[in-house]
Amino acid sequence: MEGSIPNKQRQLVVAWAILHRDELEANWELGQNKQAMYKIEPLR
Repeated sequence: MEGSIPNKQRQLVVAWAILHRDELEANWELGQNKQAMYKIEPLR
């Protein structure tokens, strides 16, 4: 992937990912097995 986003927004995304790490990992496994993924609360 290429591109960039402002540092403030990047920090928000990283913080969101840390808070939802378990859900993201579970969805990764589901996606690898072509199964439906869980809905994850969006960044607000």
